[in-house]
Amino acid sequence: MIKEKHLSEQLPNELSAVFSELQVSKHLRRAGIRKSFGFSCAYLFQLVFCLIFHQKNWFALVTSKKNDCFPGKDTVYRFLNHSKFAWRKFLLHFSAATIQKVSVLTSKDRPKVLIIDDSTFDRNRSKNVELLARCFDHASLKMRFYKGFRMLTLGWSDGHTFMPIDFSLLSSKTSSINGINEEVDKRCSGYKRRTEALQSAPDQIPAMIERALSKGIEASYVLMDTWFTQQPLIKAIVEQGLDVIGMVKNAKQRYNVNGQMLSLKQLYRSATPLQGKKGLLRSITTTMANGVPVKVVFVQNRNKKSEWLAILSTDCTLSEQEIVRIYGIRWDIEVFFKTTKSLLRLQKEFQGRSYDLLISHTTIVFTRYIVLSWQNRCHTDERTLGGLFYDLCDEVNELDWAVALQQLIELLQDVLKKTNKQTQKLLKNQLSHWIAGLPSYISAYLPNLVCES
Repeated sequence: MIKEKHLSEQLPNELSAVFSELQVSKHLRRAGIRKSFGFSCAYLFQLVFCLIFHQKNWFALVTSKKNDCFPGKDTVYRFLNHSKFAWRKFLLHFSAATIQKVSVLTSKDRPKVLIIDDSTFDRNRSKNVELLARCFDHASLKMRFYKGFRMLTLGWSDGHTFMPIDFSLLSSKTSSINGINEEVDKRCSGYKRRTEALQSAPDQIPAMIERALSKGIEASYVLMDTWFTQQPLIKAIVEQGLDVIGMVKNAKQRYNVNGQMLSLKQLYRSATPLQGKKGLLRSITTTMANGVPVKVVFVQNRNKKSEWLAILSTDCTLSEQEIVRIYGIRWDIEVFFKTTKSLLRLQKEFQGRSYDLLISHTTIVFTRYIVLSWQNRCHTDERTLGGLFYDLCDEVNELDWAVALQQLIELLQDVLKKTNKQTQKLLKNQLSHWIAGLPSYISAYLPNLVCES
């Protein structure tokens, strides 16, 4: 009977190389994610990482015919529920190292940006999840409430490749359903993440940007949508040495024009019309109420041409076209949210009640996206991330027969050693001719099946 090989030997060819190239195990150790005995954290991380490419969740895998090849169910859950593992530190180190590799492939003239946005993290069927809250989905046309968290995310992009850097699963002080588990050690990193979950998004964003910059991540602009483009937050980011480009809505914010404090609608009337620039209506350079100089560009709403949208930039030297072009990079984070939820099984793969499990699994899902993004960029791949994902899934399925075939050849070679030299030479020649005639898509998975003549 042919035995199944270790999971680490069943990684897709592309993933095995990228794990070594990006030094995933090294970053896990730097973040203090290690164990003194039993299965190593690197092995358990790789096990959870590869679940998505097997197209099975953890329960389906441990109840399958291959369950003897994997650790017990509780081993993985203990790993994900560990409150002392610094998952934020791992994600920061790993993303920063990968971004440095991507930057080598990026032209110096291309703007590099940080993008801030939030998305829903649904747990509508849950009742006892730690820090579960009732949240409002401001992006939905149905204007719905849901049970779960707001996933505040900071990412980096050069307009071609997006990399998640940091995130926070936000709960609520006023509409929380469950509180913090009192048994958690208040000195550990897991407890710090819990206290952050009860803070507002504007309070956390400056700290997230500061952590990213401290790791050497280079960016010139911070892109935000209307929910975050508020004057106090803009001023805090500008003080960190970055410019802000974001869409603004007609709220209570005021702008100083020749000593008069104007609303956004009044600012539109005072702005200079732009001639011969398709989609660009007006622009004006002004100062916010807190003293930060900004340039506001008014563009036509493509969904409703009788209305306009306003894009604000604290870099007043940029042209109107450049402001709109750079702000368009913000769409990368929307693609990221869609990919992680639709393909990488964010919020679906594990159904634990611990806040630590939510943080650890989300970090692993973000790592999957970073690996796919790096592969896509490194090979200038024409496939989309979705296409690359499905190709890797097919490759994992093909690994089973590849390993079985390789072990069959090894078995034949052991038998040959017990025969005389003339028989060995004859059979080896026949085997070599057979291997040479295999299709390339099979021989690519069997690099070790080369017999000596």
